[in-house]
Amino acid sequence: MRSLCFVRYMKKLWDPAQAYRLLRVANSHRSACHTQHKKVMEDNKPWALFSEVGENGYLEEFTDIMKQHFNIICLKDFNQNSQLYGPKIQAMFVWYNLPPTEPSFLSLFPSLKVVSNGGVGIDHLDVPYINSLGVKVTNTPGVVSDATADIAMALLLGSARKIVQGHQIATDKKTTHIPLDLMGAEVTGSTLGIIGMGHIGCKIARRAKGFDMKILYHNRNRRSVEDEQAVGASYCANMDDLLHESDFVMLSVNLTPETTSLISHRELSLMKPTATLVNISRGLVVDQDALVKALQSGTISAAALDVTHPEPLPRDHPLLHLPNVLITPHVGTNTHNTTRKMVQRMVENAVAAVNGQSIPNEVKHK
Repeated sequence: MRSLCFVRYMKKLWDPAQAYRLLRVANSHRSACHTQHKKVMEDNKPWALFSEVGENGYLEEFTDIMKQHFNIICLKDFNQNSQLYGPKIQAMFVWYNLPPTEPSFLSLFPSLKVVSNGGVGIDHLDVPYINSLGVKVTNTPGVVSDATADIAMALLLGSARKIVQGHQIATDKKTTHIPLDLMGAEVTGSTLGIIGMGHIGCKIARRAKGFDMKILYHNRNRRSVEDEQAVGASYCANMDDLLHESDFVMLSVNLTPETTSLISHRELSLMKPTATLVNISRGLVVDQDALVKALQSGTISAAALDVTHPEPLPRDHPLLHLPNVLITPHVGTNTHNTTRKMVQRMVENAVAAVNGQSIPNEVKHK
């Protein structure tokens, strides 16, 4: 009898339907444990504030990088319940000046440890004040250099060879023949003057070397002989000499009190009437009123700008309506690869700051 009962029990145990029910129960239990573990892990992540997902913020694929290390909340959602989230925020990811960093806003974050900026320029951040709160400031040098140097050469070439005008003619419904008088400036063999020979400036010089350009540069400090020889660049201790000799003047400096309105009436008057000014730094480096006059009067031939002040310019601004001006909307770093690297670096800096570790790219007030 015992043997018969045992056999019936084993048959019941190995019945396919019963086995399936047991498996579902086990998987359900395992899934619940995983969900609970995941929730605990998320609860242990520090909180970070960012601008938004979409046209005026990050692509979603880039916020996924943040989520690996942080619980993140966008500015809009934060503003709806700042009292709840303010004390939780330990990191702020600043992208194109957002979230804001005014003192009144920063006062909402008693636990804030780091303002992690996307990009090299930190002229929009009051670093001494932020540091006085015990908060670190970081940026992302290096990873932006290639893309920014690319846009610099694109602006130079596009302006010199009148690419936009050519496109407009080629696509105009009224075009019935190809005009032969659309003449551009020769790039190969011309002289490029780079003002600001930092990491980006050197990358631009490397690209210009490929066009057999004569390269001059002006910098606060002269580069090493090895650096100069690597790109075939010659140092101009006096910026005026560079302005006199260059066919293209490239601005690649950080915005500081010393570089604000670095190029104004006097500097523009020193340039060749056939010269082009290219600005990839910050709009305030150029006196825009002086630039408008120089372009209208023929003091210089053209301007190619990835930056203006403000951004965007008012729709009735003269620079938007001059035929010898090429403007792009501050897109120097806007490639998928570069943006991904920037966000990764922002996250690395923030993680280090939150954990009290050595920060790869801390910006300190000089």
